[in-house]
Amino acid sequence: AICQGKAFRAFTEQYPFLCHGLSLSIGSPSPLDEAFVRRLKLFLKQHGIRGYSEHLSYCSDDGHLYDLMPIPFTEEAVHYVAARIRRVQDILEQPIAMENVSYYAAPGKEMDEIDFINSVLAEADCRLLLDVNNVYVNSINHHYDARDFIRRLPAERVSYLHVAGHYQEAEDLIVDTHGADVIDPVWQLLDATYELLGPVPTLLERDFNIPPLPELLTEVDIIIAMQQQHEKNRSPISRRA
Repeated sequence: AICQGKAFRAFTEQYPFLCHGLSLSIGSPSPLDEAFVRRLKLFLKQHGIRGYSEHLSYCSDDGHLYDLMPIPFTEEAVHYVAARIRRVQDILEQPIAMENVSYYAAPGKEMDEIDFINSVLAEADCRLLLDVNNVYVNSINHHYDARDFIRRLPAERVSYLHVAGHYQEAEDLIVDTHGADVIDPVWQLLDATYELLGPVPTLLERDFNIPPLPELLTEVDIIIAMQQQHEKNRSPISRRA
């Protein structure tokens, strides 16, 4: 483990890093794992990590699950999750970003997804990791306007973006997989997001079915070209802002 830590440090000393977690389980009914958060704080400091993000979901109770489960869209859940995010930020002594997740059922729903996310962000005073593909997936599965959804998010809280491919199970059912090429409607939604937010830093996610590197880099090139075009389109006033 020490050797692996040194090897990783060789990279973090040369390049800026962000960390994206899977185990915080911010919406879990179990107590917050503060021991994990304190270990995380040490890791972030040791490696000079510039930012930490997690999923607005939960993945544990008595033990860890192997999926990201949806938090009920309720006022009670807003207060519960926001308090836990604030506690994490207090321990880490830095803001964190929460990612909007894909979901396939909305148990106990009392409010819309957009209102739930915005309420959590405001009450927790945290950042947003905006996953553009997740917005698209949810817009198809739950029948809403993806561009309007993104317009209603607080632009000033967006730290960076995710974009990815997915699996089309049926005409009205998409599964977020990170295992396929990004499709044209998601590229178009990303372009619209840059139009709203500017050329925000963007991560291309690909977890399996990984193509040869030159093929994968063509998608990275699409992102770069979009960002460069939107940077050119920004006025001098908007750049200063």
